[in-house]
Amino acid sequence: MRNEEPLSVGRIDYANAWPLFHYVTNDVLAQHGAHIVSQIPAKLNRALMNGELAMSAVSSFSYAYNADQYLLLPDLSVSTEGTVHSILLFCKKPLHEVRNGRIALTNTSATSVNLLKILMTCFLEGNPTYETMEPDLDLMLESADAALLIGDTAIKASWLDKGLEVIDLGEMWHRCTGYGMTYAVVAVRKEAASEHHDVIKAVHRAMIDSKNKSLSDRSPLVRQACEQLGGTPDYWHHYFQTLKYDFGQRRQEGLRLYFRFAAQLGLLEREPELVFFQ
Repeated sequence: MRNEEPLSVGRIDYANAWPLFHYVTNDVLAQHGAHIVSQIPAKLNRALMNGELAMSAVSSFSYAYNADQYLLLPDLSVSTEGTVHSILLFCKKPLHEVRNGRIALTNTSATSVNLLKILMTCFLEGNPTYETMEPDLDLMLESADAALLIGDTAIKASWLDKGLEVIDLGEMWHRCTGYGMTYAVVAVRKEAASEHHDVIKAVHRAMIDSKNKSLSDRSPLVRQACEQLGGTPDYWHHYFQTLKYDFGQRRQEGLRLYFRFAAQLGLLEREPELVFFQ
C-alpha cells in the first residue's frame, strides 16, 4: 500500500459537513494511505461516479443514482430533524404563486434540487419552471420568482435583509412528512471497498472519531465558522446543534421515503436499496 498512490477521500467543502472531517487531516489519513480532496457536493458527486475518488461524502441523491456502484459507510450522514438553515428557497412572490412560477436552482447539489421538486409537486401541487444557475442570489432573482441556495452561500444570504420570504426546505419536508431529511451520506466505490478494505475501514473509524469529538465540543467548529464565514458564536452553536450526523433507522426511513417520491416523479429510475460497507 505504501508504494501505491494514496486513496482519494472526498470532503464536502461546506460548514454543515465539518464535524465529519474536522479531525480527519491529511496527516491522519497519510498513515493509512489516503488523502483528502475538498470540493462542493456536485463536483464530488461526479468525481466519485467517474472513479476519481475511492470514497466521498456525496449528495444522498447521487448515492441513489449510482447505488449499484456504491456502498454506504455506517453511522455517518448530514441530516436534520426539521430546520436545516442552509437549504433555503428565497421568494420574491408568495409561495402560492412561486409554486407555478419560475424558480432558479443552484448548480452545486443534487439532493436539495430534487427535494424542492418533490415538495413542489407532491405536497404543494405546483408545476414551476426550473432554471439551473450559478449560486448568485441577485442574478438568480433577476429572471426568477424564487431561488434555491444551499450551504454556506445560503447561510450568508439569509443574513441579508432583502425583503424576501425565506423557506427552509428541511422544515418544510419535516412538516409535510413527519420525517427528518438526510442531505448527504458517505459512500465508497465497491471495487475500492473490496481492494482496499482495511484503508476504508481506517478512514471510516477516523470519521466516526471526528464526528464524536466535534459533537462533544463544538467550540472549535464555532470559532472556525466565525473566522471563515462571519456570523456570531450563538448562531453557529445553534447551527451545529441543529444538524444530525448519525444514520440510524429513523434517518434511513426518511431517506427511503425521499427516494420513493423521487422514483415516483421519474427523478430516479427506481428506488434504491441502502447497502452498507461491512
